[in-house]
Order: sequence, then structure tokens, then C-alpha cells
Amino acid sequence: MPRSIAIVEDEPLIRANYVEALTRVGYEVRGYGSRPEAEAAFTQRLPELVIIDVGLGDEPEGGFDLCRWLRAKATTLPILFLTARDSDFDVISGLRLGADDYLAKDVSFHQLAARISALFRRVDALRKPAQADNVFEQGPLRLESERMRITWNGEDVPLTVTEFWMVHTLVRFPGHVKSREQLMRDAQVVVDDATITSHIKRIRKKFIAIDPAFDAIDTVHGAGYRWKP
Repeated sequence: MPRSIAIVEDEPLIRANYVEALTRVGYEVRGYGSRPEAEAAFTQRLPELVIIDVGLGDEPEGGFDLCRWLRAKATTLPILFLTARDSDFDVISGLRLGADDYLAKDVSFHQLAARISALFRRVDALRKPAQADNVFEQGPLRLESERMRITWNGEDVPLTVTEFWMVHTLVRFPGHVKSREQLMRDAQVVVDDATITSHIKRIRKKFIAIDPAFDAIDTVHGAGYRWKP
């Protein structure tokens, strides 16, 4: 059964092009032209992945509002922004709201398809039982690589794909400083330093929500970040 994707894009021609292209590579795709239309459909049935534009019709921030609404409904639903709005401020805003990825509309279809595949791999990994050789434990932290799952004191930390790989990089080498470039490479994203900083802040907040005393991630000014051993 094909994976279901929803694309929320207010330009009919662009929406139709993406629906056609993604259908051609084997996905079941539905397009929506506005935030209210998408929310009405998603209330009935959530797709397996959502692609969102930022500006939707007469709502300049409609995509951000939809992302916030979706993230409240489903913490692990893959959400990807595909938009012409690619300023640092917009990228950081989208990622802060919990999006897994943020791509500019001039990205190649090949790269978009690769990002979608990576997000679906994470969904599949979460469904697999944990294998002992892919589990890393240190103190209250437990990391299951195959399932892309991290727990702290036995409680799930709701990380996005990008955040998971950043934490994975840090915890596999405790005490080692990892540069922003290394974190980007391992998370398979190309963003600026401010966006990496935004990700780390979100990661810390998610751990602190579970354990207010959490302080395992150190900022090493001018160098990067490290996980305290």
C-alpha cells in the first residue's frame, strides 16, 4: 500500500505539479490549497507525511500555524516545509515549531524525494523492535539507533529526525566537541550556524521538559557542542 503524503500549497499549478511528481514515484498524494481545508481533512484522517508552504492564501503565516496545530496532534508525524520563504528567520521559525526539514522551492525534485525517503525511514524504524547491538545506554539516557528513539529516565524524548541525529552524534562520542559542520553532516542538513543553535536549544528544552535538572549538553564557544560524559 503506498505511503500517503499531503501537500498544502496555495498555488494551484505548483500544487498540481508536486502531486503529479510524487504520485509518479509511488506515493498516494492529496493536495490542499488552504490551512482550513487541510485542517478539516487532517481532523478526519492524518496522512503519513505533510509538506507545507509558509504563506497560504491570505494567511502569510498560515503554514506555521498549521505546523503548530499538527505537531500538537501528532508528535512524530513527519513535517517538511517547502517554500519560497527561505530567510534565516523563516527557517528557524519553522524548525522551532517542530518541522523535521525546511527546503526552498528551488530544491531539485531528486533532493526533495531523498528527504521524504529519509523521513519515512525514521517512521519505519520507530516500528521495529529494539536490537541489543543498536542500543546505547549512558546514565539516564537510552538511544536506540535503528528505531531512532531516545529516552531519558525511561521517558520518550520527542525529537525530530534532525534533532535525533544531532543527539546521536553527541552521545556516541561523550566529552568530544562536535562542530556545527559535523552536526550538519550527520543530520544531513545544510543550514547556517544560527539554525544549528536553534536546534540545540529545542533539544535542550525537550530534555528539560522531562528532567528540569538536565544539563548534559555543553556549548563550547567558538567550537561547537559536547555531551558531558
